Amino acid sequence: MSADELITEHLDLWTGAVTQKSTRGRGSNSKIGLTGIKKLRELILELAVRGKLITQSSTSKPSSTLIANIEAEKAALVISGRIKKPKAIINVPEADYPFSIPKAWSWQALGALGYTQTGSTPSKSKSEFFGSDIPFLKPGDISENGDVRYENEGLTEAGKSALGKWAQKESILMVCIGTIGKCGLIERQSTFNQQINSITPYILETSRFLLLCLKSPYFQKAAWEKSSSTTISILNKGKWESIPVPLPPTEEQHRIVQKVDELMALCDRLEQQSSDQLKAHETLVDTLLGTLTQSENATELADNWARLAAHFDTLFTTEQSIDKLKQTVLQLAVMGRLVEQNPVDESAAELIVRVSMEKAQRQKRKRTQKAPCEISAEVKPFDIPKSWLWTSLFNTGFTSTGKTPSTKVPNFFSGNIPFLGPGQVTGSGEILAPEKFLSEDGLSLSEEAIPGDIMTVCIGGSIGKTAKITERCGFNQQLNKVRPVLIEPDYLLATLKADFFQNAVLAKATGSATPIINRSKWDSIEVPIAPLAEQKRIVQKVDELMALCDQLKQRLNQASETRCQLANTVVAAALD
Repeated sequence: MSADELITEHLDLWTGAVTQKSTRGRGSNSKIGLTGIKKLRELILELAVRGKLITQSSTSKPSSTLIANIEAEKAALVISGRIKKPKAIINVPEADYPFSIPKAWSWQALGALGYTQTGSTPSKSKSEFFGSDIPFLKPGDISENGDVRYENEGLTEAGKSALGKWAQKESILMVCIGTIGKCGLIERQSTFNQQINSITPYILETSRFLLLCLKSPYFQKAAWEKSSSTTISILNKGKWESIPVPLPPTEEQHRIVQKVDELMALCDRLEQQSSDQLKAHETLVDTLLGTLTQSENATELADNWARLAAHFDTLFTTEQSIDKLKQTVLQLAVMGRLVEQNPVDESAAELIVRVSMEKAQRQKRKRTQKAPCEISAEVKPFDIPKSWLWTSLFNTGFTSTGKTPSTKVPNFFSGNIPFLGPGQVTGSGEILAPEKFLSEDGLSLSEEAIPGDIMTVCIGGSIGKTAKITERCGFNQQLNKVRPVLIEPDYLLATLKADFFQNAVLAKATGSATPIINRSKWDSIEVPIAPLAEQKRIVQKVDELMALCDQLKQRLNQASETRCQLANTVVAAALD
């Protein structure tokens, strides 16, 4: 099967195999990774370096001719003084050939094909070394797809001379410390730091094919296997240049590079088409979900829900769309549109009076007293039923900010009481296993949370993440807590996870690089409170709909896993 047939006959598989790329931070949104197209790109490169991408030409000269030219050019460069005489590179023994290649090809150590160097950095204390005469590249200047940025930092001619090394145009750079494997071909003379190795092919017209080799899954895997690491992976130049690479005749290299460019352009079009379809799908989902929260009455809401339900299988086909459905459920819940109101229920106003009295009684026993927050006259985010009430978060229970006991006292962290920070609160509202545990003495100097308390991150990029506590614990100063009084904890949890509250947290936060909301501002955020009996009905309905969403997501993940496994099977079969 030709490469073109491999793509066209499995087109649905390549475009349909997707995975979710979780993103850290507030909320549980995720991005979709086009896994199938990524695997297709890798397959194209792997077929290229195995001699399976194009048919071999019987008229091509064998690679031995190219090797002789390489040796002659290397000798000429040494004689002219343009390069130092390289160390002898041991030929690749036949027993070490990674895979079979066409007869006209040969295996060569990477270092036998070009002049290799490891970069370095001139003294930072000498400002005269830094300027704009020649680019000075670092790993961050090489993108994952091989693009190279030259504008970030540069050296003067004096800095270049102090280094005594640089790579000419058409050289290939590869990151060999940390993010091992990123590589790119430079289009201008450049210097680079010690995290990068370079190879300048003795025959420059081999650069494009050599770049394909270094990008191929085979070479990337070999590079990682030869690296050593303690905390940071390192691949030294000696090991790097010893990795075998397959070398076709020059004319065939040109045809392979041309075919790869053609197929990669097709992958680009497939990727763009898939991205456009996903964006259109996302817009449709947003529009239809928006009709639910914008419904004027129960009849309109029922009609809009029926229209949505009729297309569930085609609308909710990504984790992102299912997460948006969950958020819509929460929004409907806090707007009072998820369940019917019952006129015999105690009103929210009466409930908040009881909450205030209960808080006062408990505060007297603790000999602490704080005045309730005043309700602002600002326009509320949305209308709520007449039996409901807008009130501050502070008026729903007891709020507090966490504390960290002195880390200089080991005894404080010698117990088994979980100590939580923002890292333990996930975007989906789960509590992860903590890294630290407190003793009772440590907890007395922290802040205690008990089952039913609601916790919110109040600083940093994950500001707003919210979860319900399920076991006794302590927590640090980057978390705020509310302990509901006479309020259904799961109702308050749904309220604090809803978009309107998350937006309010960001709006009241200060700082751009590191947003932070102090507790008084957090306390003052107004929340819609339903009658207690209705809160219980809302929680029951939310749980029911969230379970439906989780079932949708489970089926989606199973289908996605199956498509990815099929893509792997096709790749494996193509390489056999």
